[in-house]
Amino acid sequence: MKIRIEYFAMLREQRGCSNETLETSAPTPRALYDELRDRHNFSLDPASLQVAVNEDFSEWDHALANGDTVVYIPPVAGG
Repeated sequence: MKIRIEYFAMLREQRGCSNETLETSAPTPRALYDELRDRHNFSLDPASLQVAVNEDFSEWDHALANGDTVVYIPPVAGG
């Protein structure tokens, strides 16, 4: 299935782009993040991230479907 991934903050810096669409067989956002972490050497642990699917905050075990948009939201520092 095709999934669109959007990256913000540290993940965008580590990936070098703000989004991508890829073919995956990952059934959940957790499995997808594990795949992306291996592929792009992301340093953030999933426990420090929030996940949204199709613009709604989601659980890590939410079932993904073809055409979904997944956003991993890292902690944001501010001052």
